[in-house]
Amino acid sequence: LSTREKQLEDWARLVIDYAQHNKIYTLDVVEAAGSPLFCNQKLNRRLNSEGIKLVFAHLEAKKHVEWLDAGKTRCHVFWRRPEEWAALIYEWASSNGLLNTPCTLYEITHGDDSVEESFYGLEKDVLLKALRSLEVQRRAQLINIADSEGVRFLQ
Repeated sequence: LSTREKQLEDWARLVIDYAQHNKIYTLDVVEAAGSPLFCNQKLNRRLNSEGIKLVFAHLEAKKHVEWLDAGKTRCHVFWRRPEEWAALIYEWASSNGLLNTPCTLYEITHGDDSVEESFYGLEKDVLLKALRSLEVQRRAQLINIADSEGVRFLQ
């Protein structure tokens, strides 16, 4: 039992590290089954579908994945949970003098001021989860600016 738990932890760490290294925020489980993540061509070894299901169930229990469909074929992979992204984004906004200033979602994830930040290129759905987390903490307010979505960071 302890060996199985250790194996699941190792696989979970591998999935998270793989997603982070490749900046993957949304994962298709069927595609992933044939990817280098679960299939080693050199060794002619692969994790079977039952093993992959166990790994993703473990990741779900640890809140590192959130399923996008009832069939559990696509999911968000959180190598940082939305609350962690939220803290990083709020810190960035504060240090860049963006409190109480409207900011588009594009500026946050693709703007010149965020190029060096870990959330640069963050997928919109994950960004919105992070910003909603800040809304709950009363540190941000989602708004519509003209025809695009934005946020106002609160003090």
